[in-house]
Amino acid sequence: MSEAQKTVRLEFENNTLMTIICGQHNQHLARIEQALNVQMDSFGNQIKISGLSDKVELASKTFTSLYQQLSAQDNQDEISATLVDDVLRQTENGVNPATTPIDKSLFATTWKKKIFPRTAGQAAYFKLLRDHEVVFGLGPAGTGKTYMAVAWAVDFLKRRQVERIILSRPAVEAGERLGFLPGDMKEKVDPYLRPLYDALYDMMPSDKVDRMIANGEIEIAPLAFMRGRTLSNAFVIIDEAQNTTPVQMKMVLTRLGEDSRMAITGDLSQIDLPSGQLSGLSDAVNRLDGVKGIGITRLSGEDVVRHPVVARILKAYETGQK
Repeated sequence: MSEAQKTVRLEFENNTLMTIICGQHNQHLARIEQALNVQMDSFGNQIKISGLSDKVELASKTFTSLYQQLSAQDNQDEISATLVDDVLRQTENGVNPATTPIDKSLFATTWKKKIFPRTAGQAAYFKLLRDHEVVFGLGPAGTGKTYMAVAWAVDFLKRRQVERIILSRPAVEAGERLGFLPGDMKEKVDPYLRPLYDALYDMMPSDKVDRMIANGEIEIAPLAFMRGRTLSNAFVIIDEAQNTTPVQMKMVLTRLGEDSRMAITGDLSQIDLPSGQLSGLSDAVNRLDGVKGIGITRLSGEDVVRHPVVARILKAYETGQK
């Protein structure tokens, strides 16, 4: 038996806000239509939505939430495709964006733009990065755990709360056997730090990134090179930390020096260690949960902010759906 079809009409008081939400050439309507496979038509201050009953309901909630959020804003000139995607994602995940708004009062300031959280989970992560000396960000690909750590590192550097950013990760494997790769140490480890570089170039002019790398304000180093150092006045990011051993994790955590911060990110579902080897990230969060000065956040598929299909892929893998 085919699923029930449904048509609803929504009416709103402010025709100007309606026009803004629909977007230039109805581009925002088209975005909702494509995501939910519904038909949407605007007539003055009315919207007609047709399609499968459950999808029509989601589209109605999405459009109504956008209208409510825009009504509450001081700047009512436009809305972004990003906001439309965020509200869509919340609605599809069963969260009412109108009653559970994302906290936008906290943001990281970079040389190119301000970075805001886009999900409730990211907002909680943002607060931990601001308030704690050591933060563990766990979650699947696309949740922004690395990007947001870099955002706060750049924010701290821009405001001169730290003197440098140090980027590191276990390279190739936990044993850090890099000898077979061509080039010097920077050339060996650079490909594995590409996500961190991409985030930096998104937040800073490229010439500034290159200059800061050259003068040491931004340092790139494989995890093994942290041994014996004390990292003071720095914002340290350890990426892909699920591939550290417990010994490596203890070593890097105890490198933290005066006036420094450390963000440790990883995905415990993507451990590449040899079978039977305990992940240093898993071991650390179990040992350090509840320790003063340490924050731990666990992002989920609901926090994925990449293309909407990525969230659906993750959900299918997590639940076994087809």
